[in-house]
Order: sequence, then C-alpha cells, then structure tokens
Amino acid sequence: MIIIVDFGSQTTHLIARRIKELGIPTQIITPDKANIIKIQEPDGIILSGGPASVYEKDAPTIDKSIFSLGIPILGICYGFQLLAHLGGGK
Repeated sequence: MIIIVDFGSQTTHLIARRIKELGIPTQIITPDKANIIKIQEPDGIILSGGPASVYEKDAPTIDKSIFSLGIPILGICYGFQLLAHLGGGK
C-alpha cells in the first residue's frame, strides 16, 4: 500500500488513481492524520504538492519521525520542498 499525504494539491486524486491502476492500493490522508502511517505500515509514502510555501508562518508540515520508519518517501512539488526543509536544506 502507498499512503499519499495531501497538502492541498489538485492532482492528489489523479496520482492515487494512477497508482491504483497499477494494482497497488492507496490511501489519501491529510498531514494531521500522519500518525496512522506507522500503524498502516505502507510500502511507500508520497508527499503531494500544495499551494503553500514551506517558509510561510503556518505552512503545513509532517512529523520528521517518518524518516526513521525505513519507508521510501517521494515528495512531489510542495512535498519535495518539505522533505528538503525538514532535512535542513535551504
């Protein structure tokens, strides 16, 4: 299973549909529900895009503990910026 964390992207459901067409189950969650990632034990995580900037005051985020789960993570658009930001990138 692949969990997609939706940060407000208009294409999150399209991403999920394409993955499902490959025969892989997906689940879309919001960042505030990310605590279920560890419980679900997915094969991978996708952090979707969104309209925010990681540098905004109240930008959506996710707990950095997902890095220690040993699960592959793909960041798309905002999700990629968030991965770099949480990893200390500028």
